[in-house]
Amino acid sequence: MKKRIAIFASGSGSNAQKLMEHFKRSADAEIALVLSNNPEAYVLQRADNFEIPSHVFDRHEFYETDQVIDLLKNLDIDFIVLAGFLWLIPQRLISAYAGRIVNIHPAILPKYGGKGMYGDHVHKAVLAAGETEGGITIHYVNEHYDEGEYIYQARYRIDKDDSIEMVKFKGQQLEHQHYPRVVESLMKKIRK
Repeated sequence: MKKRIAIFASGSGSNAQKLMEHFKRSADAEIALVLSNNPEAYVLQRADNFEIPSHVFDRHEFYETDQVIDLLKNLDIDFIVLAGFLWLIPQRLISAYAGRIVNIHPAILPKYGGKGMYGDHVHKAVLAAGETEGGITIHYVNEHYDEGEYIYQARYRIDKDDSIEMVKFKGQQLEHQHYPRVVESLMKKIRK
């Protein structure tokens, strides 16, 4: 039986798309559900294109009820992947999926992490600091933003005339290259 992955995303979902493409060909795991806190998120269209069910939830449902956890359990979800999901994961969900929730961050943590550090906010901070390299961090999720145990990091060079768009592009190339591969390697460790 294939292991079942749920993706949480808040926006466009380019990493979610790469995961959907990758696991469409996998014999071991599948993307079984896409969840979002944003009813306008393009990731929902991406899920629809792959015929993957989706669910939109609000703050009340996520933080004050067990509806999301119940949905994950009812659909036999084994693993959760955050792909541009901007809300802090509640303790109940972390407990229900202990050691089975991962996130990708567009910087080499612990630098440029924490509340409000996502997307272009990270890239602007990296450029403003005059860093000569940027990167990505794939990590387990705990009750604090970007503080879970690191699983994988990769770096790219920042040239002195790189724009924010170029830094973002270099980072996304690494994300798209490594995230599906790392998630697949984690799937092999999970017992069904």
